[in-house]
Amino acid sequence: MNHTARKPWSMVRVVTASSAGTAFEWYDFFIFGSLAAVISKVFFASLEPTAAMIAALGLFAAGFAFRPLGAIIFGVMGDRVGRKATFLTTVSLMGGATFAIGLLPTYEQAGMLAPALLILLRICQGTALGGEYGGAAIYVAEHAEQHRRGWATGWIQSSAGIGLIAALGVILLTRTLLGEEAFAAWGWRIPFLSSIILLGISVWMRVKLSESPAFTKLKQEGNVTTAPLREAFADRANLKLVLIAFFGFMAAQGAVWYSTFFYIQVFLEKTLGMAGATVNLVIMAMTIVSAPLYVLFGWLSDRVGRKPVMVGGMLLALVAYIPGYHAIAEAVNPALAAAQRATPVVVETNRASCSVQFDPAGTRRFTTACDVAKGQLATAGIGYTERASADGATRIRVGDDMLDVRSGAGFDGPGLKALKKDTGDQLKGLLAANGYPASADLTAVDWVRLIGWMLVFVVGACALYGPQAAALVEMFPTRIRYTAMSLPYHVGTGWVGGFLPVTSFALVAITGNIFAGLWYPIFFTGLSLVCALIWMEETSGKALD
Repeated sequence: MNHTARKPWSMVRVVTASSAGTAFEWYDFFIFGSLAAVISKVFFASLEPTAAMIAALGLFAAGFAFRPLGAIIFGVMGDRVGRKATFLTTVSLMGGATFAIGLLPTYEQAGMLAPALLILLRICQGTALGGEYGGAAIYVAEHAEQHRRGWATGWIQSSAGIGLIAALGVILLTRTLLGEEAFAAWGWRIPFLSSIILLGISVWMRVKLSESPAFTKLKQEGNVTTAPLREAFADRANLKLVLIAFFGFMAAQGAVWYSTFFYIQVFLEKTLGMAGATVNLVIMAMTIVSAPLYVLFGWLSDRVGRKPVMVGGMLLALVAYIPGYHAIAEAVNPALAAAQRATPVVVETNRASCSVQFDPAGTRRFTTACDVAKGQLATAGIGYTERASADGATRIRVGDDMLDVRSGAGFDGPGLKALKKDTGDQLKGLLAANGYPASADLTAVDWVRLIGWMLVFVVGACALYGPQAAALVEMFPTRIRYTAMSLPYHVGTGWVGGFLPVTSFALVAITGNIFAGLWYPIFFTGLSLVCALIWMEETSGKALD
């Protein structure tokens, strides 16, 4: 009787402590992505604006690149030492790295040392997050009742949204109180430094938890694995499950979720000219809406199955990408859309002189006239088409008007920078004269259309992500669960999702088509949809032992 009376509180405590810790880790990780535009100026001041933005997004991706390494390190620890000790370690590593970012010198203060230290701390963050998610999801799932597992782990999924809400909220509050100038100068540090408070709360909550019952039983029976990597990836049956998890839904999760909550920020601010603070508000509103939907779709997957709910989310996102982003562009900046229809921008040039506008390392100078023209258009967020010029010269045509673009070959650093600035200033005047707005007019935004389409993507992302933790936990045996499920999860979200913003933005810069970045999420979502329909099996209600 006592046991029955204590059980509801015990489960509430398990879910609360696990979700809160995971939300904190996501808060730490998402601050960086949400501040990409500011980070590009603070730590990559020596680069051109387009290259700096790509470098900042590349650094955002770098954190994700190391998540599979964290999945292996902490997966092995979780399967050999235990769930509780492992996610106490991951939350401490993440919190320490995030706090340290707030103390870093800027590029102006320390030169290349500043981005080098930032890279190191991003690697620490990515490695920590690689071990966090699996531990929290498994811990909750191994406590949950068999037929409520989707609902219980849905709270872990919602913690990503809660972490993003917290990150955007702190950023927005700091921006509002300090103003944009002070925020750009030093206020950006506050969201990083304030994480130390959340770290203390998370560690305190998790210290009070006991080990999961499934792992405790495994330990008592003497069945704890001594070689989780070999069992998970050398065993053919287990490896097949790992591959199905990645190709069947994790690749799509990275594509759908990160296009919905991260690439859309770059699209709204960089391409459509919406103010950064307004973008934060829009994304925060969408994230607030998403938080309960993860639990709802987790609960629904307990009733109708994981597969139909997750496949439905993939399908919705896949058919919505192209019409949705076009509609969002029309809704946010109708003047820009009208100008691009009436007076499209054309770059006439010697195509052999054009380079690929993608340099995350920041070592290339892009000196040809073609590179200067395309670089300035990418910085302005303006789409264009390209054609060969009869005389080999480079010019930007906007309707009947024309801007001759000079080559920067032979210029020193300051000279090249001055040339590009002069070209950019002339381009702004040319665009303004042809009806191109400098930024989005908030009074002209079709908010109903914007929010409507944003909600379509949010529903797709939540339907896919909500049941995902339960599906992953149910796929693998207890002995190797931490290791086996963590790797496909973090390859999907870490590599497919983490590299989505930088790759999509680079595709836009390379092609001149503001919608070209969509082909990245379309490919991975379509791939997973096909694989899920063929190979994914239903696991709802499956016994974990």
